[in-house]
Amino acid sequence: MPRALTVQRTLVTPQERKKFAEKLKRNREYYAQANCRYWVFEEASLPGAFLEFCEAPDHQTLVRAHASAPEPMLDPARIYHEVELP
Repeated sequence: MPRALTVQRTLVTPQERKKFAEKLKRNREYYAQANCRYWVFEEASLPGAFLEFCEAPDHQTLVRAHASAPEPMLDPARIYHEVELP
């Protein structure tokens, strides 16, 4: 089965930025222990607009990781599978 990925967009005010950064660090540590990769990107032209990506080697690993995550995603059921290109 191909890799599985979830995406979450979050808008953060300047006042919330430090707290949000701490949350992202906790998420990175948690997902690493859950056998997942975790990335965060900030929109270049809109500071405070973040995309969080969580990737697992398969669907079930990602579902389990989200189910027990300390910081739940808004829509963990929206999972994308990698497309094999010919």
